[in-house]
Amino acid sequence: MKKILFAALLLLSPAVCLTFPVWAETSQDLKAGTTAANKSDYDAAIAVWTKAIEIDSKDVNAYCNRGNAWYDKGDYDKAIADWTKVIKIDSKHAIAYYNRGNAWASKGNHSKAIADYTKAIEIEPKHAFAYGNRGLAWGEKGDYDKAIADFDKAIEIGPKCGLAYNNLAWIMATCPEGTYRDGKRAVELAEKAVALKDAANRLGTLAAAYAEAGRFKEAIKTQEMAITKLNQTGETKDLPQYEEHLSSYKAGKPWREK
Repeated sequence: MKKILFAALLLLSPAVCLTFPVWAETSQDLKAGTTAANKSDYDAAIAVWTKAIEIDSKDVNAYCNRGNAWYDKGDYDKAIADWTKVIKIDSKHAIAYYNRGNAWASKGNHSKAIADYTKAIEIEPKHAFAYGNRGLAWGEKGDYDKAIADFDKAIEIGPKCGLAYNNLAWIMATCPEGTYRDGKRAVELAEKAVALKDAANRLGTLAAAYAEAGRFKEAIKTQEMAITKLNQTGETKDLPQYEEHLSSYKAGKPWREK
């Protein structure tokens, strides 16, 4: 199968280890660092979790949360190193496998991502996010059967997992291999995704679904709504792509991933 770039698909974010180290329960440093992380001051967060690790070199929560900060900062190698440390300490740590899978996916290594998501699922069979992100990785490798199966499973486990609805709808609306396209189901899935969250990328998927179903007036209107939302939120880097999709719908052509 051909490799496909899923332009409208989004990765589900790393999971957070919510149990904080005992030393920090009353620490002003922890409070400051956690607040900084919430404000995207990742260096401050990294400093907090590094201090925790210096105090207890086997603190899996500190490694896990520092990995989150490295990931959010865009340093995937250091994130992988921290989550690998967690796995060495606790081989049954599903969150660490899931998070490391996200980092591998972000680096473009979808085979390693799939291996980690699969391990997370073995440990925690109800891990809807792991199914959803493994579906993305299968899609990037061009294995649409496995991608669709994983998205379906993610929806079964987590019926409010909007990204799974969105990502499955995108395949069924835009896949270059016709056997996987289903305009009617794509619309149903995309409408559920938008109902859960009215976001530009989900409106873009709904527009693609309408186009695949031959409902071009609705596709044009919905894509224009998506473009408006992009402008409102300042996420203008994706505008050229959205405009390209809109031009396709105005020409009476559904969008196909290349």
